Amino acid sequence: MDSPVSKTDASKEKFVASRPSTADSKTMRGCGLANLTWVGVDKVELRQRLMMPEYLRLAMRDCIKRKDSTAIPDHLLLPGGAVADMAPHAPMVVFINPNSGGRHGPVLKERLQQLMSEEQVFDLTEVKPHEFVRYGLGCLEKVAAEGDECAKECRARLRIMVAGGDGTVGWVLGCLGELNKEGKSHIPPVGVIPLGTGNDLSRSFGWGGSFPFAWRSAVKRTLHRASMGPVARLDSWKILVSMPSGEVVDPPYSLKPAEENELDQGLDAGIDAPPLAMAYEGVFYNYLSIGMDAQVAYGFHHLRNTKPYLAQGPISNKIIYSGFGCTQGWFCTPCVNDPGLRGLRNIMKIHIKKVNCSQWEEIAVPKNVRSIVALNLHSYGSGSHPWGNLKPDYLEKRGFVEAHCDDGLIEIFGFKQGWHASFVMAELISAKHIAQAAAVRFELRGGDWRDAFLQMDGEPWKQPMSTEYSTFVEIKKVPFQSLMINNE
Repeated sequence: MDSPVSKTDASKEKFVASRPSTADSKTMRGCGLANLTWVGVDKVELRQRLMMPEYLRLAMRDCIKRKDSTAIPDHLLLPGGAVADMAPHAPMVVFINPNSGGRHGPVLKERLQQLMSEEQVFDLTEVKPHEFVRYGLGCLEKVAAEGDECAKECRARLRIMVAGGDGTVGWVLGCLGELNKEGKSHIPPVGVIPLGTGNDLSRSFGWGGSFPFAWRSAVKRTLHRASMGPVARLDSWKILVSMPSGEVVDPPYSLKPAEENELDQGLDAGIDAPPLAMAYEGVFYNYLSIGMDAQVAYGFHHLRNTKPYLAQGPISNKIIYSGFGCTQGWFCTPCVNDPGLRGLRNIMKIHIKKVNCSQWEEIAVPKNVRSIVALNLHSYGSGSHPWGNLKPDYLEKRGFVEAHCDDGLIEIFGFKQGWHASFVMAELISAKHIAQAAAVRFELRGGDWRDAFLQMDGEPWKQPMSTEYSTFVEIKKVPFQSLMINNE
C-alpha cells in the first residue's frame, strides 16, 4: 500500500521497515521488496538523477522515429555543445512489455514516465531494442563526437531497466551484445522489473520473482536502487543445432538460420554427420533442456496457442501443465514397453570440454534419466536451485567447482521422472549431477524415437531425428559477457 503523502511535501513518499526475520526476508525478496534498509526516495531528486537533458531526449526520439542516427534537427543541438556537468548521475532508459504483468502494464508505463520522462520509457510494441541500440545510442555517440561533453557522459553512464519477463530481458541483452561485436565500449548494464512468470534472471540478480502489490512505491525504490547498484557479469551461451537437410522443424523465435554450419573441428562427427546439413543458432542465458520436461512444455504451449481460452490464469495453467505431465508418463510410467518413455541414453551421446582444456571427452548418460538440463543461472523453474549447494568435499570428489553465472562453466544435470523433479524443485534433494563444462555437444540419433523435444529459456520445440544420421546440439560460451545491475 502507498505511504501517505502530506500536502506540504507531496514530492516525497515514506517507507519504514523493521529488520525482517530470515523467513520474512526470503518472502520479501521473492516479491521484489528485499534490501529496503533506507527510509524513502525523493521524487524530484530521483528525476534529477535519471533524466537526461531535453535536447538529448528529443534528438534520440527523432533519430529512432526516423531510423537514422544522423537525423538530428539543428535546433536541438546546443551551440558549442553542452558541458559534462549537465549530465545526470545515472541516466536511465526503461523498456516495458505492456502485455506483461497482467493489468498493471499500461499503468506501470504511465508511472515510469512520471518518474523519468516520456522519451526515456520505450514501449516494446512500438520501439524494438535493436532500434534503440542502432539509432538511439548512435545519436548519443554522434552528438558526443561533435564535442558535446554532456552527451558523452550520458552515453558512458547510461543504465537500462527492463520491465518484463526473462524472454524480454534476454531480447534486450542480445541486442546490446551487438555493441560488443562492433568493438564498442561502455555497454549499458541491465536491471529488471519482474513482470514474467518464472523471472529466474530477475531472481538471480536480486530483483525478485514477482510484481509487488505495492507497485507504485516499489517502482520508485527500484529505480533508485538501479541507479546506484553494482554491476555484475553474466555468461551467455551460443547454441548451434545441426541436422540433416530436408528435416522439417519449427524452431522457436530465439533460433535463427545459421550463416555457417560449423561444428567444432576438434571433435570429428565421422560417419554420423550427414553429407548435407542445415543449422539454426541462437543464444540463451538461463538453460537448455532435452527430454520429457521439454515435451510437456511443448504440449502445453501448443494447447495455449491453439486454444487460449483454456489457459487464462496461473491456476488453470498449472492444472493443464500437470495433466500433460501425467498423460505423457512424466509422473506415472505405464507398464508397457513404450520407447518414448525410456531414458535418454537410448538416443543421446554427450561430449564435453572442461575448462582450460582443448580436448573433447565423452561422458556417460546416466541410466533412467529422462530429462537433461544445461543450466547457467542459480535460479531455475521459478526460483529453485536444482544443482544444489554442494559441499566442498563432494565438489573435490567430482572435480566440480562452486557454480556461478559468470565462471565460464555450465552445469549439466538430469531428472529421472516427475516425482524426482518435484523433490529437486522443492530443494529436498539435488538433481542427478552429470558434469560441469566449458562446452557441450549433444548427439541425437533416432530409432524407435521419431522426435526429441528441446526447450531453451522457456521456448520449446519438437526436433525430428533421423535414423541414418545424427543431429548435433553444440553449446559454446559467447566470448563476451553481459552486464547486469545487481540488487543483492
